Amino acid sequence: MGFTVAEKVIKEHLIEGDMVPGEEIAIRIDQTLTQDATGTMAYLQFEALGIPRVRTELSVSYIDHNTLQTDFRNADDHKYLQSIARKYGIILSKAGNGICHQLHLERFAAPGKTLLGSDSHTPTAGGMGSIAIGAGGLDVAVAMGGAPFYMKMPKIMGVELTGSLPEWVSAKDVILEVLRRIGVKGGLGYILEYFGEGVKTLSVPERATITNMGAETGATTSIFPADEVTLKFLKIQGREGVFREIKADEDATYDKVLHINLSELEPLVALPHSPGNVVPVREVEGLKVDQVAIGSCTNSSYMDLQVVAEIFKGRKIHDDVYVSLSPGSRQVMKAITEAGYLKDIIRAGTRILEAACGPCIGMGFAPPTGGISVRTFNRNFEGRSGTKDAKIYLVSPQTAAATAIFGVLTDPRKLGKAPKLSLPDKLPILDDLFVYPEEDGSGVEIYRGPNIKPLEVRGPLPEKLEGEVLLKVGDNITTDHIMPAGAKILPLRSNIPAISEHVFEIVDPTFPKRAKEKGGGFIVGGENYGQGSSREHAAIAPMYLGVKAVLAKSFARIHRANLINFGILPLIFADPSDYDGVEQGHKLLIPTESLSERMEVKNLTTGKTIEGLLDLSEREMEIIKAGGKLPYTKRMIEEGKY
Repeated sequence: MGFTVAEKVIKEHLIEGDMVPGEEIAIRIDQTLTQDATGTMAYLQFEALGIPRVRTELSVSYIDHNTLQTDFRNADDHKYLQSIARKYGIILSKAGNGICHQLHLERFAAPGKTLLGSDSHTPTAGGMGSIAIGAGGLDVAVAMGGAPFYMKMPKIMGVELTGSLPEWVSAKDVILEVLRRIGVKGGLGYILEYFGEGVKTLSVPERATITNMGAETGATTSIFPADEVTLKFLKIQGREGVFREIKADEDATYDKVLHINLSELEPLVALPHSPGNVVPVREVEGLKVDQVAIGSCTNSSYMDLQVVAEIFKGRKIHDDVYVSLSPGSRQVMKAITEAGYLKDIIRAGTRILEAACGPCIGMGFAPPTGGISVRTFNRNFEGRSGTKDAKIYLVSPQTAAATAIFGVLTDPRKLGKAPKLSLPDKLPILDDLFVYPEEDGSGVEIYRGPNIKPLEVRGPLPEKLEGEVLLKVGDNITTDHIMPAGAKILPLRSNIPAISEHVFEIVDPTFPKRAKEKGGGFIVGGENYGQGSSREHAAIAPMYLGVKAVLAKSFARIHRANLINFGILPLIFADPSDYDGVEQGHKLLIPTESLSERMEVKNLTTGKTIEGLLDLSEREMEIIKAGGKLPYTKRMIEEGKY
């Protein structure tokens, strides 16, 4: 039996375990990436490991999230990141260079490589034929130290693409169609692998849009084959030397197959407040809009901005609408400037923002009170935009530009003949904002600003966990709900005591105060608890507040791993109906002198005992017992196992 693309790359990097779905495996990691919102903590953790130099082929530290330097805190963290990079052999991408995923695709991603990133949209590089996985910062720090990355071997969901995209339909509509069909949980436990005749009709940036937003399905990652289209993109980047063809074997089989005829797709939109709440634009068009935001790591490539410029040419943005554009990289910005597209975008009335994440993470350009914002981004969670009662709609660049012109949500097919889009034969190479490390960084002094506080670590697991249910929440609670982002909170990423004051701020602002008064306790959640961003602060800050376990119906992959990494027990209701019998304020007792697959959870308030499933590997059990992955990894290093 043949292998799929994903299986081929995993097989080449397999260190431990068998490639049997659901079994724990360990793979060698070639490349890592961090961004500044997660990177500061990741490098504090890397320092704590005591390793003198990174042990990967390539590690890059991108500054693209906390670029608003309204006081000393972000600027200090950036100085810290630069000194860390110089000392430990890491490439630094300075603020203004661009968004990590767009830049990595352009300058570093390569077919057949493994990439681990402290950002959930790391799978963008899957558009290049990489196995690119988002993870918590501690997992990335450990990988930089040379340790393998452990995960359950995913199943492979084949997504067969046939036909070609009609006019005014884009790659964004392809991934919105996937989300429409399988939702925000349908990819859990899978790698989405795209195959079929339709694949060759999509450029690498279009493929990257699809793999980027595949993260919203809960998938481990997404991947395309590396083919002649991949080679063409690498030639444009002057990097054709890294190309290798990787295609699925003819007799490869998939655990599940989704069939999508590209020719039958139409413009789609994800309604508030979930990327999986997808309908055709025509069903909701006419909705009055306050603002349009174009860009993000999903839709800020050359072709994305080219189509916006073509639509804006000779037109004016509606008087009632404000429009922003965030280029994905300086390369993209220079290319659209040289091609004459930027002038059309500016003349139409667009605000040009920095080449950074910006509004996608609530870093500026927040909507007005109760505002309607149409965005080419990948997430529309409640409050993520910076305005709690705003409503965010996710669309393609084509739909966003048409909406900006008419002032209401608009199907772009109303614009007539669609412009022809293509990548140029050459793109400008702008590597001057990459700072390469010194050959010997042993003499480099690490800069630490006053906002960087000592790393928090939990002690070994006690014989029992006892306390109150501090909060009960429903399904699809995101890491944005648990640990919000935005311009006010992101500067606190290196200061756990300060950032912990904002845990569950969107859901219940009294949570931090109560957690401290009660000496910690438990959280009860529904399905898919912790979906969304990889931010490990959604586990670290609750740990700091004394959260001992989370009892939920199911967990999102990355957040589950982060809970384990910081010593918080991730328990699943053995009987989902037991969720109804546990309320906020109930006192629970969980004996933990011996960890097993089935754990007793005693409700001291009701007198009822229920079962919690602890789906942990032996290694994960040891991590929990040690109080988290950092003390566990330090022990492994001391024992010479890493």
